[in-house]
Amino acid sequence: MNGKIMVGNHEGVYVLRFEGDVRLTVSSTFDRYLEAMFADPSFASVLVDLTAADAIDSTSLGVLAKLSIAVQEKYQQLPMLVCNDPDILRILHTMGFEDVFIIVSDAQELRQQLAELPLANDLDEEEMRLRVIEAHETLMGLNEHNAVTFRSLVEALQAERSATVSQRNVS
Repeated sequence: MNGKIMVGNHEGVYVLRFEGDVRLTVSSTFDRYLEAMFADPSFASVLVDLTAADAIDSTSLGVLAKLSIAVQEKYQQLPMLVCNDPDILRILHTMGFEDVFIIVSDAQELRQQLAELPLANDLDEEEMRLRVIEAHETLMGLNEHNAVTFRSLVEALQAERSATVSQRNVS
């Protein structure tokens, strides 16, 4: 199943429901949505629902960590994350998400209508690379395990970015 993110907002309470296999292409759209969400003057809180997620990649996890850090800095609160899949929960705990989210395995049924967040198809390769680097740097900042796990990926992406920029300057 392809991944998607369903979103809703009721009086400043945002709900983000991840469904299926949530990957990089959805993450970029999600990152943009966060910018609009934080610009909303009525923003009060956010709930992330992973109960319908089959899998979630590290870039998406990095964007989730970024979401939590921004909520903490701007609103002095931990967002809530609902997840009942043991494999995803294990990944969340390994990544240190219990430090940046209130993680619960069950929540009352969400009563608001959610709309699918449309995919952003206008990202160029460089913008996509920058978003992946930023997401993984956020994960690296959560704990030493993540720093070790993602260091080589981030270094490779940064080197690739430098090579691309150098190549453009030569042309």
